Amino acid sequence: MPAQPSSASSAASPVPPFDPGDPLGLDDLLSDEDRAVRETVRQWTADRVLPHIAEWYEAGELPGIRELARELGSIGALGMSLTGYGCAGASAVQYGLACLELEAADSGIRSLVSVQGSLAMYAIWRFGSEEQKQQWLPRMAAGEVIGCFGLTEPDHGSDPAGMRTYAKRDGDDWVLTGRKMWITNGSVAGVAVVWARTDEGIRGFVVPTDAPGFAAPEIKHKWSLRASVTSELVLDEVRLPADAVLPEVIGLRGPLGCLSHARYGIVWGSMGAARASFEAALDYARTREQFGKPIGGFQLTQAKLADMAVELHKGILLAHHLGLRMDAGRLRPEQISFGKLNNVREAIEICRTARTILGANGISLEYPVMRHATNLESVLTYEGTVEMHQLVLGKALTGLDAFR
Repeated sequence: MPAQPSSASSAASPVPPFDPGDPLGLDDLLSDEDRAVRETVRQWTADRVLPHIAEWYEAGELPGIRELARELGSIGALGMSLTGYGCAGASAVQYGLACLELEAADSGIRSLVSVQGSLAMYAIWRFGSEEQKQQWLPRMAAGEVIGCFGLTEPDHGSDPAGMRTYAKRDGDDWVLTGRKMWITNGSVAGVAVVWARTDEGIRGFVVPTDAPGFAAPEIKHKWSLRASVTSELVLDEVRLPADAVLPEVIGLRGPLGCLSHARYGIVWGSMGAARASFEAALDYARTREQFGKPIGGFQLTQAKLADMAVELHKGILLAHHLGLRMDAGRLRPEQISFGKLNNVREAIEICRTARTILGANGISLEYPVMRHATNLESVLTYEGTVEMHQLVLGKALTGLDAFR
């Protein structure tokens, strides 16, 4: 017979009440420090983003981005999972919780932090010289300098190996020529990490944005990520000294390694957008009356809410599991693809279902749902499309390469 719990142990550990905000009890997995990190970021977004985000989104701008960056630096959110050079040295789980809270406010805010920390700073931290690290990382961690990451080109997105941006040697210098597209933070960045073809293979370059020949015109007319700065990078024979190259990597494993680090944040962040939309729908369903009672009392609405809650908290549990694997040094790129593919796809479905519960009000910026839904259409595509992550998993499962 299985052992029965003693009455004493049962009395000492009463079953807690059901929490609609945490139906699986996932907070039990978090340490006090994890919760403190989450609360710090949540409070910052409540104070500095949520009162203004609908206005920023409607205007298609992110005013005061440099001030926001400095504030994010002051709470340790920039490059927070990196160690040294003024970075917080937080765990992967804590970084993930921060991404969730930032994207619960808006995907554009999480993108600002992800590009700064997981792409630009991470590239310098992982592949840069000590001189490059000392020059840039402390100021980037403090938000005094904003960074961007130039990989995608107008004609080469999912196939970065085909990039045309080229760096040639000229004496001891490098001369860069080319274009990059869809670059978050580009027009407000003080430094750009730019990937280019060379005679040696693909190399990364640390490019001060005040270098002659560098331009970053902002991309307008977006219907997604509107509260985010998105730019083109134009490099017209930008001359750089020999020590501008990232010395510790040659080839695509450099930029792809950075992207893996950033994709991990998306696994968490997408659940933030989903949570905000679910919470809006749940609150609306409790108060909106039709046919004489709140619509949350109807079976079809409850079925929608139940399905949304299941996928939301499964996604958070998956993100937490991947975070523990990253902290243990055991997280594989294929597992990150698993997380991004599942969580962004499910987040979009949660937003769409939430919109149906809100009815016509679901398209209004008085509620966050449509804003999150349109933002997630960009998140679905950037840092690996659905199709790319499906093929990454397909190759891992079959051992057969379907890319080419």
